[in-house]
Amino acid sequence: MYKPFVKHLENELFNRFDLQNRAIPPGLELKVSDRGRNPATIQSWCYECPELRKIRYTYIDAGESAQILNSVIYPSYHYDLPLLGVDFLSFGKVKNLVVLDFQPLFQDEAYQCKYIEPLKSLHAEYPDLAQNLEMKFYDANQYFSKYLLFAKTDAETVATRLFAAFKDYLNLYWQMLDEAEPLQDPEDIARIVKAQKDYDQYSADRDPASGLFSSYFGHEWAERFLYEFLFEDAVPLAATAKK
Repeated sequence: MYKPFVKHLENELFNRFDLQNRAIPPGLELKVSDRGRNPATIQSWCYECPELRKIRYTYIDAGESAQILNSVIYPSYHYDLPLLGVDFLSFGKVKNLVVLDFQPLFQDEAYQCKYIEPLKSLHAEYPDLAQNLEMKFYDANQYFSKYLLFAKTDAETVATRLFAAFKDYLNLYWQMLDEAEPLQDPEDIARIVKAQKDYDQYSADRDPASGLFSSYFGHEWAERFLYEFLFEDAVPLAATAKK
């Protein structure tokens, strides 16, 4: 269901950037499970380039049961841009939940005006994908913009409207990256390092997908996947408690 999205993302990345493979810990790049009604395969890709320190995307293909695309693009620490977050989940083609956003590192007015307000007009083109749904696991005021796309929708809308929105959001993100001035002050760079690490910790602590990963691939593998790959700068809660 989301393979065309992956193909478009890869075409964009490889045409625009000098990508290098970024290591994925052994055993986490590919996993096959036969626990569910349909066999499930999870596969991940990870790259880096001078402008983007981590580009990761993961696809779960469980046939008719589930199709899931998750991706986060982390800019280099020399840029204060938001992260680009993608989370598209379809279960049985009937239950489709989609999230697409420029995820802000900071909530102050100057940052919002610089990086989030440019989304306003684009966001307005997709009112059907901006349903103002309640967030159960996250604080909508932290690491989400007010112009995120967040919707429960149907398969046809995914293939048409969501695909168009995906292309548009990517194009705007590349444009903002092209126009961004690299940070030079070590204190500014250190602030970005901390903000991205905080994002990983916040996301790992709350990510509801860990339960999904566990159901398909087992708890031990899911924990490794969460903390060693998806949010590698996060510390497991158990380890934090011991400290």
